[in-house]
Amino acid sequence: MSLNVELVSPQERVWSGQAKFISARTIEGDLGVLPDHAPLFGVLVDGVVRIDGVDGTSTEFSVHGGFISVSNNRVSILTESTDPKK
Repeated sequence: MSLNVELVSPQERVWSGQAKFISARTIEGDLGVLPDHAPLFGVLVDGVVRIDGVDGTSTEFSVHGGFISVSNNRVSILTESTDPKK
């Protein structure tokens, strides 16, 4: 089982695909999302979002505010701006 993930900013779709794990920081603390996670809506703080793809790759993005929504193995991450983490 996997997660259908989209990370988008106002300028572009930054990352889209299947993942096995998502890590993000919200105003309530660090969050990890695995398949079959309970539905949630969170407010992101400036920090790092990590996406572990089903192909074994791990990609990190520096995000600047935004929201994360999880429901039925779909994860939508909307951010004001993002940069690949170096």
